[in-house]
Amino acid sequence: MVVLSLLRVNVVLAILFAALTAGLTSGLSVVETVDILVSGMGGQANTALSYILLGVFTVMIGYSGITGFLVNYLINVLKGKKAIMLLAIAGVACLSQNVVPVHIAFIPILIPPLLHLFDRMKLDRRAIATALTFGLKTPYIMIPAGFGLIFHGIIAEEMKANGMPINITQIPMAMLLPGLGMIVGLFIAIFITYRKDRVVNVENESIAEIAVTVEKSLTFTKYHMFTIIAIIAALAIQLMTNSLIMGALTGIVIMFVLRIVPFKDGDHVVNEGIKMMGMIAFVMLIASGYSTILKETGAVENLVESTISFLGDSKFMAAFFMLLVGLLITMGIGSSFGTIPILAALFVPLCAALGFSPLATAALIGTAGALGDAGSPASDSTLGPTSGLNADGKHHHIWDTCVPTFIHFNIPLFVFGMIAAMFL
Repeated sequence: MVVLSLLRVNVVLAILFAALTAGLTSGLSVVETVDILVSGMGGQANTALSYILLGVFTVMIGYSGITGFLVNYLINVLKGKKAIMLLAIAGVACLSQNVVPVHIAFIPILIPPLLHLFDRMKLDRRAIATALTFGLKTPYIMIPAGFGLIFHGIIAEEMKANGMPINITQIPMAMLLPGLGMIVGLFIAIFITYRKDRVVNVENESIAEIAVTVEKSLTFTKYHMFTIIAIIAALAIQLMTNSLIMGALTGIVIMFVLRIVPFKDGDHVVNEGIKMMGMIAFVMLIASGYSTILKETGAVENLVESTISFLGDSKFMAAFFMLLVGLLITMGIGSSFGTIPILAALFVPLCAALGFSPLATAALIGTAGALGDAGSPASDSTLGPTSGLNADGKHHHIWDTCVPTFIHFNIPLFVFGMIAAMFL
C-alpha cells in the first residue's frame, strides 16, 4: 500500500491491491479475499456518510457568502504572519478533540473557504496539513479529555485485562514525552521545513488590495445570520446526539428551510458536496475492508509474535521493535484506537517479562498505537486534512499530507517513545 501510494497510484487502488496481496499470501482465494473486503467495508459506513453530508453542508455555507467575511478579517489581521496562522489552525484542531469534540467535522467547513487566502499568503499547504494532523493527534495522546479520555481508557483497560493494572490517571504521565515529540515535530515543520513561500498560480493583486475589494463588496445580510444559526444548530445537535450525520442533516435542513439555498439549487449543491468529499468517503470504506482482511487472516498477530521471538533480553531492542511493529500495524489499519487492543494482548506479557514498569509499558503501547496514524493513507488524521485542502484540486493526498505528516510526527514520536520506555 505504501509503495504504490508513493508511486502516485490512486490510494483506492493502492489499498485494494494491498488487500488482495494480504489475502492471497495468507492462503485465501481472490474470491474469498474480495468477500471479506466487502463485508468489512460496512465498518466505516457511518463515517463515509458523515463525510458526504458534511461536504454538502460545506458547499451550502460557501453558497451563502458568509465565508467572505472570515477571509476578509484574516487577510487584514494576519498579513504575512504565516506562523501565527499555522499555530492558530493547530490550536483550532486541538479544540476539536476535547473542548468541542467534533473530530474532523470542522475541517471541510473551515478550510475550503480559506484556500484562496492561503495561496495569497504563499503558505505551503504541507505546513497546513501538518498543523491539522498535529491537532487531530496530539490531544488524544496527551490530554485525558474528549477523545483523549477514550484513548487513555483503552490503554488502561487493555493493560488490566492482560495482567498489568494501571490507573487511568497515570496514562497522561506515560504519554507526556511522546506528546512532546509531536510538539517538536510541529515546530520543525512550521519554522524550518515549510518556512519558505510556496508560490501558486494566483492573480497579481496584493493582499491589501484584495482586502479593500472584499470589504467594499460585502454587506452582512439576514442570510448570513441564518447561516450562523445553521452552523450552531448543526454543532449542537452533533454534540447532543454524538452523531455527525444528524448534525450535518440538521444544518442542511435549516439551510433549505430558511431559503439560504433555494430548493431549485438543491441538486447542484448536493452534487458539488459529493464531488468534494466522495473520494475521501470511499477511501474510508475500502480501508475498513482492508483492515478486516488483516485482522481475519491473523497477519497482525503473526507479525507481532515473529518480532517478539528474536528480541532476547534487551529492553532497548524490545522497545525498538515494539514501536516498529506498532508503526506498521497502524499504517495498515489506520486507527490508533483499534490498534491498542491488538498490541496490548501481546506487549504486556513481554514487557512484564523484561521488567518494564507499568508507566513504561503504557508509554510503549500508547506510542506504538499512535505511530502510523500520521502518514497512513487510510487514517482520519490524513484524510481529514486532505478533504479540506484538496477542495480545489491543488493538494495531493500522499505527497502533500501523508509524507509530510509521517516525517514530522512519526520520527519524533518514535524517538521520544523510546526515551519514555527506557527511563520511566
